[in-house]
Amino acid sequence: MAKILFVDDESLVLTLFRTILEPLGHEVLTASSGREGIDVYRRQRPMATILELNLPDMNGVEVLAEIRVVDARAPVLIWTGADTEGLEQAARQQGVTEFLIKGFSPHELGAVLNGY
Repeated sequence: MAKILFVDDESLVLTLFRTILEPLGHEVLTASSGREGIDVYRRQRPMATILELNLPDMNGVEVLAEIRVVDARAPVLIWTGADTEGLEQAARQQGVTEFLIKGFSPHELGAVLNGY
């Protein structure tokens, strides 16, 4: 079973991802802020991390940069639905593994995660 860290400031979204990923055999770790996500990442070292770009205390690119300090090759996926072109470009420069566009199906998410 793989550990997946999901970082989003909406508790309903965190619950939804737990509901989707646990039946696929994943252990789901959650964080509701960027700083909490970095702390959980450092303690738990998940197989993959999924970040929302817009977090209350810092943006997903800043979280990605902190994760890269710990592990330069860690799979980090950013999920987005808003107009975040500038942040997406910055995430590419930080070496984001993949972008997920909001509205993807549980099947698509499972397929992406199985690739890591």
